[in-house]
Amino acid sequence: MPVVIVVGAQWGDEGKGKIVDVLSAGADIVARYQGGPNAGHTVYYDGRQLVLHQIPSGILHPHVQCIIGNGVVIDPGVLLEEISMLAGLGIAVEGRLFISNRAHLIMPYHRLLDQAQEQHSAQPIGTTGRGIGPAYIDKFRRRGIRIVDLLDRATFTEKLRQNLEEHNALLQKLYGYAQLDVEAIVQQYLEFDHLIDPYVTDTAALLSEALRNGKTVVAEGAQGALLDVDHGTYPYVTSSNPTSGGACTGLGIPPTAVTKVIGVVKAYTTRVGHGPFPTEVHGGLAEELRNRGREFGATTGRPRRCGWLDLVALRYSVMINGITELALTKLDVLSGFTEIPVCVGYRIGEKRLRFFPPDCSTLERVEPEYVLLPGWNEPLRGVERVEQLPAAARRYVEFIEGAVGLPVTMLSLGPEREETLLCS
Repeated sequence: MPVVIVVGAQWGDEGKGKIVDVLSAGADIVARYQGGPNAGHTVYYDGRQLVLHQIPSGILHPHVQCIIGNGVVIDPGVLLEEISMLAGLGIAVEGRLFISNRAHLIMPYHRLLDQAQEQHSAQPIGTTGRGIGPAYIDKFRRRGIRIVDLLDRATFTEKLRQNLEEHNALLQKLYGYAQLDVEAIVQQYLEFDHLIDPYVTDTAALLSEALRNGKTVVAEGAQGALLDVDHGTYPYVTSSNPTSGGACTGLGIPPTAVTKVIGVVKAYTTRVGHGPFPTEVHGGLAEELRNRGREFGATTGRPRRCGWLDLVALRYSVMINGITELALTKLDVLSGFTEIPVCVGYRIGEKRLRFFPPDCSTLERVEPEYVLLPGWNEPLRGVERVEQLPAAARRYVEFIEGAVGLPVTMLSLGPEREETLLCS
């Protein structure tokens, strides 16, 4: 029962979409287990860049079935746009895409609340404003609306009416929004239900049967481990569990089915939004990394904060996810640097920290301890074997492997599918 979980080992944007796309060639099913349209996985198809927000990255392979699990919060409008975009490119979706009937829906009031709360907060998180946080809040308050609720108009209308009594009062009195109309939303979402109905099923049962039949499943997370609501840099985190444990609850698969966990790691580090970032650089150096790596959000276009590779954070991510191997991305971006700093430890004053801190106030005060590794000038695009890498680039990879005690089994040297080395 082979299940491969692909997790982001940093603060997201590590290049998981491309890695999943490459792995999909040998997979039967690719399943997304958490998050919502706040995530954007960038993949390339026929030389064209595509950004997928909810549909798994495996959709570009015609033999792969794709699942959106119960742990995902779904914006039907965004989902239908993606389906239409893929259909326009000649990529068949119907019969290959399956959506959990237990998945929760993002409602119009979730988006308005997300945007209003972010704008009026004294301590903004830096959300995308897509309604993900408020949708998860309703889910865990046991007030959420699931896809299965759309099957019964009376049940759906009553749940929506109860929610709107509270949310309309908050939106109107606190933020000055006009009241949302129950019947208009009911009509809109029942139309959505009609359009997505061919894709909706019990995906946990579908996966269970597939595993019994020996099918290979790639479980795809969004965001990164350091944004996990339980294990990340709280409160500057996402509202779900991007860590490997989230795959089991977000898909309904048993932990005993998991055979490997691949941690996707960028050769440097980036972060979007607010929150501590010990190895962040500023000024011209940050701009150079940002422009070289095209570090702008796939969902919002926001410039990403950039910094050097942080091995303290990476070792923590390896620990909490049970990562068994690494996929190292964007190594090509570091070509041309004379020296490349790598953070190997944290210090506060004379005290060296043994573990990744659990609180942001401590993490904001740490001083990173760096090792300077020699850089290389040769471009890496076009390299076809690990042996062809410059000696300094190979040493950089080996240093990471030694520091975390895991092999790098995939190396990404560019955005295209073919620019990926499989390491023995």
